Amino acid sequence: MDTLCSIRTTAAHFGLPVSTLHYWERRGLITPHRRGGRRYYDTDQLYRIAAIRHWRDLGRFSLEEIGVLLAGRTATHDWLATVSARIALVDKEIQQLERTGAYLRHLLTCRQDVPERCATFRAEQEIPSP
Repeated sequence: MDTLCSIRTTAAHFGLPVSTLHYWERRGLITPHRRGGRRYYDTDQLYRIAAIRHWRDLGRFSLEEIGVLLAGRTATHDWLATVSARIALVDKEIQQLERTGAYLRHLLTCRQDVPERCATFRAEQEIPSP
């Protein structure tokens, strides 16, 4: 068996509260070893924790989606579909952020004293007719 890492050491290493590891365990995402009522993690579980943290931080996956990723390819789940769906959402967010950046850069050069009076902004908006 691998060398086991305590829950406190694991939490400190990954910059997580111990309560987060407890929560992930209750959700079935991680499975610590127990010795004398204390939780310890082997190498595979440490990589699993690293993956969960990475997917939460970088991939912005929900815990439900992470559960699918961790289940791998089974009869009821296919993590590839989850990843493909996340890519579509990220691409949409990138487009929205690019539009936001372009608009904000335009505001820096707009000659109006009040941004909502900007002719470019007004041309792109739909307002009700009186």
